[in-house]
Amino acid sequence: MNQIITGGCLCGTIRYKCHDEPVFSGNCHCRDCQRTSGSAFAPAMFFQESVVEIIGDTKSYEAIADSGNKIWRLFCPNCGSQLFSKLQMLPSMIGLRAGTLDDPSVFQPKMDMYTSSASHWDFMNPTLPKFKKGPTTETAHCQ
Repeated sequence: MNQIITGGCLCGTIRYKCHDEPVFSGNCHCRDCQRTSGSAFAPAMFFQESVVEIIGDTKSYEAIADSGNKIWRLFCPNCGSQLFSKLQMLPSMIGLRAGTLDDPSVFQPKMDMYTSSASHWDFMNPTLPKFKKGPTTETAHCQ
């Protein structure tokens, strides 16, 4: 990939650069993502953590996912924008919220996850693969 993917929070305190393509990307419709996004789903891209450069200091919130594993949501301590997530089950990866991209057209979702939690008013792209829960390790890499 020649392009560097960049983004940041609402106030500009936190910036990031991704120096490679995402490992996988999709829309998560779980209740936690609905609550943290204030919307029907959270559009996310996951990268190897080693290719993501974060400028600025984030705060984090730790929770237990429905899998029983920990999840950390990282956000700007100034404006509150959630930018990243870390999953205990994917220790070398970091997720970033597609809404924080400088160029949102870079986001190309490849799946819908946790569709069993989707709201009745949530319209999903019918061409994307659907997972009632989270994808398996094999299907997450189906880009």
